[in-house]
Amino acid sequence: MSVRMVRAKIKADKAAELEKASKEMFTAIEAAQPQGVRYASCKLPDGVTYVILLGLDDDENNPLTSVPAFRDFQENLKTWIAEPPVVEELTPVGSYRLF
Repeated sequence: MSVRMVRAKIKADKAAELEKASKEMFTAIEAAQPQGVRYASCKLPDGVTYVILLGLDDDENNPLTSVPAFRDFQENLKTWIAEPPVVEELTPVGSYRLF
């Protein structure tokens, strides 16, 4: 199992567009119910920085890629980000229903 944290800063004029697309993507993920993944996105108080948490049971297989709305979101992300995202591997020490 792997856990990653992604920190991404979005262009201020794209924040509303990203939030709308994010909600649509999470609705599609909920409908598809992919197994072996935990995924969350949170906005920081500055309104343009997002922290994404991703937990995968199988590092070689991300079930989210089978959801068309997720793939579309990832493709559009290139136009929304203000700077390259920072990806960090996390080692869970404890978790309640998150990892």
